[in-house]
Amino acid sequence: MLKEKTNFKRFGVMLDCSRNAVMKVETVKRFIDHLQIMGYNALELYTEDTYEIKDEPRFGYLRGRYTGEEIKEIDAYANSRGVELIPCVQTLGHFSALVKNAEFSDIVDSNDVLLVDEEKTYALIEKIFATLAENFTSRAVNIGMDETFALGRGKFLDKHGYENRFSIFLRHLQRVVQIAEQYGFTPHMWSDMFFRIAAGKYYVDEPFDFPEIVTSSLPENIELAYWDYDHYNASEYDIMFNNHARLNKPIWFAGGAWTWTGFAPLNKVALKKTKAAMESVRAKGIQNVLMTLWGDDGSECSYFSALPTLYAARQYANGNFDDEEIKRGFFNLFKVPFDDFVALDLPDMEYAKQVAASKVGLYNDPLLGIYDKNIEKWGKNPYGEHAKCLLAIAKSAGEYAYIFNSQARLCETLVQKLDFGVRLRKAYQSGEKSALKSCLKELSKIEKRVQAFYKAFYVLWHTENKPHGWEVQDARLGGLIQRLKTCKLRIKEYLQGKIGEIAELEEEILDYADSVRYTYIATRGVTE
Repeated sequence: MLKEKTNFKRFGVMLDCSRNAVMKVETVKRFIDHLQIMGYNALELYTEDTYEIKDEPRFGYLRGRYTGEEIKEIDAYANSRGVELIPCVQTLGHFSALVKNAEFSDIVDSNDVLLVDEEKTYALIEKIFATLAENFTSRAVNIGMDETFALGRGKFLDKHGYENRFSIFLRHLQRVVQIAEQYGFTPHMWSDMFFRIAAGKYYVDEPFDFPEIVTSSLPENIELAYWDYDHYNASEYDIMFNNHARLNKPIWFAGGAWTWTGFAPLNKVALKKTKAAMESVRAKGIQNVLMTLWGDDGSECSYFSALPTLYAARQYANGNFDDEEIKRGFFNLFKVPFDDFVALDLPDMEYAKQVAASKVGLYNDPLLGIYDKNIEKWGKNPYGEHAKCLLAIAKSAGEYAYIFNSQARLCETLVQKLDFGVRLRKAYQSGEKSALKSCLKELSKIEKRVQAFYKAFYVLWHTENKPHGWEVQDARLGGLIQRLKTCKLRIKEYLQGKIGEIAELEEEILDYADSVRYTYIATRGVTE
């Protein structure tokens, strides 16, 4: 049965357009159509430097940045669909792409954090707000300021000496809010640094009192966005909402659709966490809610693959927790069964203890085998069945077929690639050259599968995104193909007696659990 709707001021989505994949204008419009029919009324475009600023040619240079006209076109379309397009930018940290440009070096504190108290910093921020005011009709704005761990520890320290980070952070915040107000904006910001500086962590599981410097120095016109993608119990969200309330500012909530770990979404994980979050959101009367779709480490996952989570989130927020009713409603809108869409999780759902298993299996180096020790323990390889399942769904998936096809080709690759390094090392260490010859033949098959996945992933990317950023996927998948060729060459040289050993396969492989980012999976070498 239908449940009474909660009167949210905003119930929206945040789309990450900064991790290489910048959605095409027509794709954003398509996404807005999906949001509108699901009952969403807001969309934040997360753009670190992927928008055009007048007289700043290197801001977003070669990154597929949106032009002012493109933003205006999206804004007008969103308004016509009853969706508020809200700018979501950064004004302190997360400028890792921007700082590659030497001309911005004067305003960099350390790593990706801007230099506080430097007037050139505020000149840029003023240009940012002038740009937003010209291109967006909404006067809400997300000013970011999350995860600024290096604040005050680089050039600021050299210039001014040590200063309490709260003092630095709050002084900068006050300046940014003043600029925002000059352009008529009401800003909200990610709230984590208030907790991280005071408590050393974001999620505090007990009542927490903030230092007086925070409560007395927060700008009047600021709203706080509490983001939480990790908890399964409503009570855990309740505690954090209560802690935020101690700052006496309007509270937003941002949940996570789990599109950021690799090629596959994690709808099953996100659904459980989102259900708990929305129970708390309803109980606390939160008026502004976002579901975030991040694209960490290259934006490998299609944001449309999170539709089950997005649809369910809106239903949970309305008080509808009936799974079967939610599935029926989803099918009525999208003409693909809910559970079929959730099957896009399959590449990463088999091995519960391993995040991004498909990405790990794909990029784990065939010779170095950084993840071999882990993969050896994973057990049965399920990817053949997963590929069949996804290809079958693709036949009736309509406009979403290209997403299922890409995931299926990834699974087909992993049928042999997943544990190839484990089997290669065993063959080598056994001394059986016939086993090595079998591995040599297998490498050619794996290479063909990688090529097939490349083609399918190329279609996915270029269907949804601008071409900029794809060069990273070219380098990664092209690098994998070349490593497979190198592996063949090394085996041939060994079998032909040209080398006395394959040194990489002589190494003892250790357990590994550091990261699932590409550079950590593929190599232990220096990449920067």
